[in-house]
Amino acid sequence: MAGRRTDTRERIQRVAMELFAERGYDKTTLQEVAERLEITRPALYYHFRTKEEILASIADGFISSLDELGEWARAQPDTFEAREEILRRIAGLLDDRWRPLMRFAQVNQGVFAETSVGDRMQERIITLLSVLSRPGGDAVVQFEARLAVFALILATVPELFGMDLPPAELASAAMTVAVRLVSDHESSGESSGQ
Repeated sequence: MAGRRTDTRERIQRVAMELFAERGYDKTTLQEVAERLEITRPALYYHFRTKEEILASIADGFISSLDELGEWARAQPDTFEAREEILRRIAGLLDDRWRPLMRFAQVNQGVFAETSVGDRMQERIITLLSVLSRPGGDAVVQFEARLAVFALILATVPELFGMDLPPAELASAAMTVAVRLVSDHESSGESSGQ
């Protein structure tokens, strides 16, 4: 029975995120979520009482994934190969499963500013941006490392670029740029006395 409950929760989260993207968070009602799922409102209430609970549950899953990735990344050696794998894993995290949440966050920044979900996600994104950086490193190298991660995040919202590219092609271009940004860290680190 627990598996069925989890499946229903995931379906509710997915459909709610679709509706939030289509209609906007403020204009989406729980009734619309229930109708799209073809379930009753009481059935929906069994899993979630409010839109905020749905959004928080989605964000919690994302935050857990970010925490796991951050912990793994911090344990990696400071090599180009490790940085490249970290970028690959970040891109994988931002792929299909979390892309809708990232797009939602970019388009609905006001909603996140008004909730504790926004604060927690912002904190984790900042942590993610710094995961390729090493304390005390050259400022340019630190900035490039953050830009590399930010390139992957921005690729989840193709509208920001004004480029008419399929999502997979934009993600590939973002990965190429991200890898270029971290490719000379070893030589930059050596030249700055590290």
